[in-house]
Amino acid sequence: MKLNIKKFDELSNKELYEILKLRSQVFVVEQKCNYVDMDGIDEYALHIYFTEGDEITAYLRLFPLDKTQNTAKIGRVISAKRRSGLGTLLLKEGIRTAQNILKADKLIVEAQSYVKEFYAKQGFVQVSDEFLDVGIPHVKMELQL
Repeated sequence: MKLNIKKFDELSNKELYEILKLRSQVFVVEQKCNYVDMDGIDEYALHIYFTEGDEITAYLRLFPLDKTQNTAKIGRVISAKRRSGLGTLLLKEGIRTAQNILKADKLIVEAQSYVKEFYAKQGFVQVSDEFLDVGIPHVKMELQL
C-alpha cells in the first residue's frame, strides 16, 4: 500500500480518471444521487489516496477553506475496502497533511450523518444540526488542530 499526496496538476490522467471513477461509483451510483461530482474544487485541493498497484483503494481531498483563519476542509472521503481500517488510516493522513502542509488550525468536514462516529473517533465535534445535501442527511463537524 502506497500513500500519495498530490496537487491537481501533479495527477496523471489515469490517476484522475481512477479517482473520479471511484467517487462516481460510490457517491453517484451507490448512493443514487444525481449531482455533478466535478464541482470546480479539485484543482485547488490536495488529493490524498492509497494505492495498491494501479488500484486506488482509498481517497480524500483536502483544501484551504479560509486562509485568514487557517481553516481547511476535508471531503470526498472514501474507501473501496470498507470496514478494513483503511478509511481511518486515510483520515489520519488527511489530518496530518492539514497540519503539516496547509498549516491549518481547524479542519472542517460535512459528514454524512451515518458516519459521524467515524469522524468523532478522530476528535471531530458536531457543530451543526442535521441538514440535507443532495438528499442525504449530513452534519458539519470540526476538529481543532
